[in-house]
Amino acid sequence: MPDRPRSRRRTPRLITAFVSGLIGATAVAAPARAGTGDVTEYPIITTADSFPAAITAGADGALWFTESGASRIGRITTGGTVTDYAVPTPDSFPFDITRGRDGALWFTEIFGNKIGRITTKGQVTEFPLPTANSAPTGITSAPDGAVWFTESGTNRIGRRAPDGTVTEYPIPTPDSDPYRIAAGPDGTVWFTETISGRIGRVDRAGRVTEFPLGDYDFPFDITAGPGAMWFTAPGADAVGRIDHAGHITKFPLPSADAGPDGITQGPDGNLWFAEQSSGVGRVTPDGRITEFPVPDAVDKVPFQIAAGPDRHLWFTELLGNAVGRVQALPGRATKPAPGHTAPGHTAPGTATGRDGRTGPLPLCTPRAHGPELPDRLRTLLCRGRAAARTS
Repeated sequence: MPDRPRSRRRTPRLITAFVSGLIGATAVAAPARAGTGDVTEYPIITTADSFPAAITAGADGALWFTESGASRIGRITTGGTVTDYAVPTPDSFPFDITRGRDGALWFTEIFGNKIGRITTKGQVTEFPLPTANSAPTGITSAPDGAVWFTESGTNRIGRRAPDGTVTEYPIPTPDSDPYRIAAGPDGTVWFTETISGRIGRVDRAGRVTEFPLGDYDFPFDITAGPGAMWFTAPGADAVGRIDHAGHITKFPLPSADAGPDGITQGPDGNLWFAEQSSGVGRVTPDGRITEFPVPDAVDKVPFQIAAGPDRHLWFTELLGNAVGRVQALPGRATKPAPGHTAPGHTAPGTATGRDGRTGPLPLCTPRAHGPELPDRLRTLLCRGRAAARTS
C-alpha cells in the first residue's frame, strides 16, 4: 500500500525493554458520558516496547493479552489496571491468546515452538510441540476442551486434546501460511491461509477443506458471527463472511488502505475489527460498515480486538505499547476518551472485493515507525505478503 503523508514522526524507542517483578498501573478515572465509538487508551507502563499482539476476555472479568516483544502475558482490568507475567522461555514471541474451556488462558509461542497456559492467578505452564519449527501462530478453544492452533512453519493445523495429546493435520495447499483460527458453531474449526488466499475448515474427523478467495486478498483473522464465519482481508481492503457451504461475500471498507486485521463479534450483535492504519471498524450482519478513527493510528497500529466483560471492545496497539477500548454501546465512561470519534463513513456491502491492489501492508513498509519494529517481528508479520501483493 502506498505511504501516507504524515505530519509528525515519533522518536524511535528502545527495542524490547524488560522489567522485573509485577507492577500494576491504574488509569485515573473521571466520569464522562460516552457515545458509541468513543476511544480510551491505556499505556502499558509495566513493560516498554512490549508489542502487544492478541487480546481476549478472561474468566476473571479482565482482558488478557500477549506481549510479543517482551515474552510476557499481560492482564488489564476494565478500570485500566495493568499487570504482566513473564513467560519462562525467553524470546518465545507469545502471539495469539484464547480463553480455554478450563478457565485458563492458552497462547502460542511462535519462536518457542510451544503452547502456553496461564491461570488467572498468573501461573504459567508451557507444552512443547512434537514437530520442530512448527511456529504456532493462531489459537482457539473448542467445546470439547481441546485447543486448536495454526502451524505456520509446517503448513499444518494442530489440536491439543485435554489429555495433552497433539494431533497435526496437513493443509493440502503447500506453503499456504496458516495464520489465525476460530471455532465454528457446528464443531468445525476455520482458519485463514494468508499467502494462498484461502479460508480453510477442519471437521471433527480431521478432514481439511479449502475455499479460495482473490489472489491478493490476504485473509488475516477469522471469527464466528451471525450466520457465518467472518474474516478480514487486508489485501482486498475488505471484511468478508463465509457460510458453511463456502459461499463468500466481501464488504469493501470506506477507507482505502485501512489494513483490517483482528475481528470479533461485539455485544451489539455486530462484527468489530481493528484497522492497522485507521482505528476500529464495525460491520452489521447485512454489511453496513462504520469506522471509528483512533488518534495517530498509523503510528500505533491497532492490531487485534476482543469483546470485554464490560460489553465494549478492547484492542491492542502493536506499536503504541497500549491497549485501547472503544464503546460498543453508549453509556458512562470510566475516564474521558482522549480521541472522541464522530460518526464514521458508512457503505453497503457488495459481493466483490477489490483484488489486484498493489503495495505492501502498513507493517511491511519502513515508514516513520520502521526503526522501532524489530527485524524478526517485521519478518514474521510481513513474510511474503508484500512480495505477493506486488507480484
